[in-house]
Amino acid sequence: MSHPEPVARRMYDLVEPIGLVPYFADESDEALMALGLRNPWDAYFAGRAAPLGRTVPAEVVHAIFYNFAPGEVARHLPRVWDLTTPEAALAARERGCVAGMRRVLGELADDPRVARAGDVLVKAAISAPVEGRALFAALRALPVPQEPVARLWHAATLLREHRGDGHTAALLTEGVGGTEAHVLHALSADMPAKDFGRVWHLPEAQLNAVIDGMRARGLVGTDGWLTADGRATKDRVEALTDRLAEAPYTVLSPGDLDRLVADLEPISAAFRAVFPM
Repeated sequence: MSHPEPVARRMYDLVEPIGLVPYFADESDEALMALGLRNPWDAYFAGRAAPLGRTVPAEVVHAIFYNFAPGEVARHLPRVWDLTTPEAALAARERGCVAGMRRVLGELADDPRVARAGDVLVKAAISAPVEGRALFAALRALPVPQEPVARLWHAATLLREHRGDGHTAALLTEGVGGTEAHVLHALSADMPAKDFGRVWHLPEAQLNAVIDGMRARGLVGTDGWLTADGRATKDRVEALTDRLAEAPYTVLSPGDLDRLVADLEPISAAFRAVFPM
């Protein structure tokens, strides 16, 4: 069903705070590290890559995740699978995320709106085609939890990775590489790239080489900030990402969407109040 206006950006604003639970709620890392993992980045890669299975090489995970610097994935995969299994990591991640969600939501966790929103988001997520979306397809193959909080988190994760796969396609369309994507995002928010959380740890020479490459293509100016072409590129990436994220919501009627937005607003607000978004 088509809608009078695109809904993907509005749903991103509401769903993304739930999808970020594994990365901002300590309970997720704690549950994964209890399996014997060494650090939070082990937990990150074990939890997020688990749907792909243990035999997928680090090079393939690097390609799918797209925005990690060369060698970063290989520091954790496949080593984490010597310490635990993908099945155990999936269960621990879900268990930790549910615990984190219940902490943040408090009494709202058992509100009927959580169950309603989870059911509608699952309907939307599983309706989307999987072609060209490797990580979404891997998640889509997993069983959908029945417990309402877990179901809502799972649906949000499906939609987040569906959008993420589309975002990668949008970046590729514009010729923006993985590390460049972080630089583009940081500079578009008027933040020096060296201060951005996902690239600040890179060696200075490595980060400068990325910025120099963007400068040579006219995306970054001699002053170190985005040029008009750079900002236009960022705008096109975001616009295409939104268009590619529309598919799940076409199965929902305008009434479904209105009810979903109303149910999600207090839930999303609770996470936005505690997560550094």
